[in-house]
Amino acid sequence: MTLEQILEDFEALEPGEERYRYLIDLGRDLPGLPDELKVEENRILGCLSRVWLVADPVDDGVRRFHLRADSDAFIVRGLIAIVLAMYQGRTSTEILAVDPNAIFASIGLDQHLSMGRRNGLHSMVQRVRALAAAG
Repeated sequence: MTLEQILEDFEALEPGEERYRYLIDLGRDLPGLPDELKVEENRILGCLSRVWLVADPVDDGVRRFHLRADSDAFIVRGLIAIVLAMYQGRTSTEILAVDPNAIFASIGLDQHLSMGRRNGLHSMVQRVRALAAAG
């Protein structure tokens, strides 16, 4: 699902319970990671739930990132789906140019998530940005 589709869907939903149900649905649709990738080096610290993220560089003339991630919680998996939609298939320069806070604010994630989930979301974004910065 594209970021534009997710943003449109969020805009059509009432803040609160409807948006949480939508996050859960996004999480259910997210492909999981195989167990062999759910290792400490792929784990994102700072999340209340367990979250793993893998970035595979793809070079089709331009180096882009193919991201895969998983969690043990459906709402967090929904947040992962948003993060992946923001960054999937982008170059390092494009990833670093994205303003995640503006995107999260536009759909109310900055106000309607618990502090723990906001910290986890921030940790996911920081990991993707760090991987992009490293090249």
